[in-house]
Amino acid sequence: MPVRLQKPWHEISEIDGLLKGQMGVYQLANATEEILYIGYAGGKSLYGLKGEVRAQAELVPDAAKFRVEVTTAYLSRFRELMMIHHADHDAYPEYNPDIKLGRLSAE
Repeated sequence: MPVRLQKPWHEISEIDGLLKGQMGVYQLANATEEILYIGYAGGKSLYGLKGEVRAQAELVPDAAKFRVEVTTAYLSRFRELMMIHHADHDAYPEYNPDIKLGRLSAE
């Protein structure tokens, strides 16, 4: 199983038609698919992924695309995706607050 999220990107306008109230992780990106935000929908999320992606897309002005991964291990997967992004770009996504996470290394 690949560590990086490799699901297809969808247009923001497709949120209501594609997403349901499931738990999982998601990424928001601009039109060139540069990741702007990584988030998750947990057990307390209103309307699951559908509600979380919709709400966060309204707060990220440049968000044009999204992709999701349905998983009940959403918090572990969220942390993993954040660490991967930091390892690749030496920073967290623009709209994610700085959080203290472990670091990934090739060693």
